Amino acid sequence: MKAEVLVAGQPADAPALVLTAPISFWGGVNPKTGLIADVRHPQHGISISGKVLCLPGTIGSSSAAAVLLELVSAGLAPAALILHEPDAILLLGLIVAQEMGHVTPMALRLDRTEFGEFVDTKLAIGGDGSITPS
Repeated sequence: MKAEVLVAGQPADAPALVLTAPISFWGGVNPKTGLIADVRHPQHGISISGKVLCLPGTIGSSSAAAVLLELVSAGLAPAALILHEPDAILLLGLIVAQEMGHVTPMALRLDRTEFGEFVDTKLAIGGDGSITPS
């Protein structure tokens, strides 16, 4: 399967974390731990660090980029991001991290109807946007 590359970054080989609900990075993810902090989110308490994070949607905030940048800087970022719809503010965090010289995860776009195949699966993400169960 091939996804659209939104932001180039490091290829990944990591477990998939398919979120069942949209999330706000501002207040929804703890940038110091990488844990889902929103107590109302179905996956509250789960770490996004080192996972291929499949996002069915994001809940907008202009601070999402800063939270993702903090995660990258702290080594707590997801291994890759797969978004149903591009979120320019969130992706800005990856772009700024790259400009600052950090190694960053890739961000891809793929329809969320494909996410079901990724549950409980480890995924290899290639630099060309290829997604392969590994």
